[in-house]
This record gives sequence, C-alpha cells and structure tokens, in this order.
Amino acid sequence: MIRGNEYTTSTAAFDTRSLDGLRSQAKDNSQESVRAAAKQFEALLLNNMLKSMRQASGQDGMFDTEQTKTFTAMLDQQLSQHMANKGMGLADALVRQLTHQSLQQAVQPENGTQTTQPVGNTLARGIDAYLANRRMETSGSDSTAQVVTSGPAHVREFQNRLGAHAEEASRETGIPAKFMLGQAALETGWGKKEIKTVDGTNSHNIFGVKATKDWKGKTVDAVTTEYINGVAQRRVEKFKAYDSYADAFKDYARLLTRNPRYESVIANAKDAVQFAQGLQRAGYATDPNYAAKLTKIIKQTLSA
Repeated sequence: MIRGNEYTTSTAAFDTRSLDGLRSQAKDNSQESVRAAAKQFEALLLNNMLKSMRQASGQDGMFDTEQTKTFTAMLDQQLSQHMANKGMGLADALVRQLTHQSLQQAVQPENGTQTTQPVGNTLARGIDAYLANRRMETSGSDSTAQVVTSGPAHVREFQNRLGAHAEEASRETGIPAKFMLGQAALETGWGKKEIKTVDGTNSHNIFGVKATKDWKGKTVDAVTTEYINGVAQRRVEKFKAYDSYADAFKDYARLLTRNPRYESVIANAKDAVQFAQGLQRAGYATDPNYAAKLTKIIKQTLSA
C-alpha cells in the first residue's frame, strides 16, 4: 500500500524468495508497483549494509548467543524497512535512473511514435543481476556453481540459493549437485514447505533428515506423512535443525557417505534413476513413489 511517500508491507525483501516476488511485482509495470519494488530493493540494500557493519565490528562477545544474533538480525531488518519507508533517496534515484535508461533505449517505429522499454522490466533485470552478484559473493571465489538465469522462477531461485552448497557436497560425495538439489526440492516443495521451529525460524533441514538418538544437535518436531504398509499416515517426528543450509548439506553428505545403507547409492550416483531408486531401496523415505517423483524432478524440471 502506498500513502504519499510511505510504503508499507507485511513482508520485506531480505532473502532471494522475497526478491523473486519483487521481480514479479516490478514486471507489473504500473507506477505504484515499480515504486513499491524500488522501495523494497532500497530496504534490502540498507539491510545488507547493516549486516556488513555488524560483521566488521564483530558479534562474538561474552553474552552473544545464536538467539541474540537472530534478534539482532531481526532488528536490523526492521530498522532497514523503517529507514526505507522514511526514504533515504535510493528508491527515488533508482526509479529516475531506470526511467532515463528506458527513454534512452526508446524504439522509433515506422509511424514515428516513440515507445519505451517498460521501467518495471528494467528493474526486474536489475534484481536478477543483484541476485547473481550476491550468489557469487556468498558461494566463494572457488565455487564452480553457475548462476541459473532460465527456467521457471521458483526453480531458478531455488537453484541459485542452494547451488553453491550442492556443488560443495558434490565434491565430497561424488553425487551430482543436480541430484541433491532435486531431492531438496522434493523434500521441501521447492523451499515452500521447509521445516520451521516453534518460534518460526528456519531449521534449514531441506533433506527431511530425522534426528536419531546419537544426534547431539538441535531438533524440531514436525508433522510428516509416513507410509505404513502402503497407507499414508500423518505423524509427528523429530527432525534435525541446522544453523545454515551449508550445515544441512554437510550433514547430508556425511549421512550418505558414512552410513553403510547408502553404499549402493554412492556407487551408482552418476545415474538419476539408479540414484533415486537406490535411496528408496535403502529406506530413505517410505513414500512408494519417492524414486519416481525424484527422477521426474531431476530429469524434467532442473536445468543441466
């Protein structure tokens, strides 16, 4: 909603999923939508600035815990949104610059009528470029993960968010990154159904790994569907909780390489069908159609 120079929203663009929504919003190309997307993009840039300042000053004091760090991150998000609502001038400058660029790129049809490239589309491309840059910054200079720029938006966002972690796990396990991304997509519905903790924070458990008795880390209880004698049943199970997606991929890699149950999976990891069927035979999931679903995602949805 826009009231004068104030932009308010219930969600802020502080992750790639939200940015994907901003991209769609910008492509609406209405003046209000473009300005709203620009405002949220300003909030994102301000939040990243605050995050960099926190990292530079250090946050490892005697009284700092994961909870205080989470609270500080939430505080920074709110502060960034407040600053953007008040207006730092970045959104206005962005809209002016994009409008100028669109006019410069105007096409002159044969009838002499001037047409311009939509400002919203230009902003959407800018958001894509920002996502690519952020991906490369966070994945490390030695990463071989490629930024995905084609395919359905939700698939592209999912691959760009997790691709670098999948490449790292691939080097350790020999399993193609594409296969692991496919399994994470199947387990989480392309990130839309990730397991949340009681306070709503992300468990980062994208592979649906349950917490066994020897697990010493954090856990979270969640409702899941299990197939008992072929019959689907809803049950509450205890799952692992990680501090990051990187930790989730590392634990997944350890599970498959160190558990004898998955020896055949690792041995046949180069073929999508054998990989998926091997996971099902090893008892990774109780869904009788798990292998077929995973194979379909890997072969038909994910880009090479």
